[in-house]
Amino acid sequence: MTGMVDVTFEVNGERRTIRVEPRTSLADALRDECRLTGTHVGCDEGVCGACTILLDGAPIRACLLFAVQADGSAICTVEGLSDGETLHPLQQALLDHNAVGCGYCTPGLLMLAVGALTREPDMDEAALTRLLGANLCRCTGYQTVLRALKAGQIAMRADGS
Repeated sequence: MTGMVDVTFEVNGERRTIRVEPRTSLADALRDECRLTGTHVGCDEGVCGACTILLDGAPIRACLLFAVQADGSAICTVEGLSDGETLHPLQQALLDHNAVGCGYCTPGLLMLAVGALTREPDMDEAALTRLLGANLCRCTGYQTVLRALKAGQIAMRADGS
């Protein structure tokens, strides 16, 4: 095929080389080429946050980045959060607090929160509330998610996540 380029990155700890068109979004590349369908695409405009992943440790909207821009980077998707059967503390907290709703926004919310709390583990409730405002959710009303994030934050501190 003409016009295709190779992109190599580490995704969830595994080195991957994929062949994509230069205009392919990172979200589409992760879903279609890497078969990591936990990265959801909602708005394709970076507004909803459903496609949030960690790129070199920072939360980013994967629909706004071309796959070629991630060449050489380390990517973590929601599929990379758990350690085998052991869920990440934030995943467990969302389950424990029944803070999932329909689940469409959940992977993006998780990745945003993991990235933010890894960098700033002592976020106060006001900062967590502002953080939640960056991702759209139509099911939960955010209050259960906020309670879950606070519980997950404590668990992350306890296990050094």
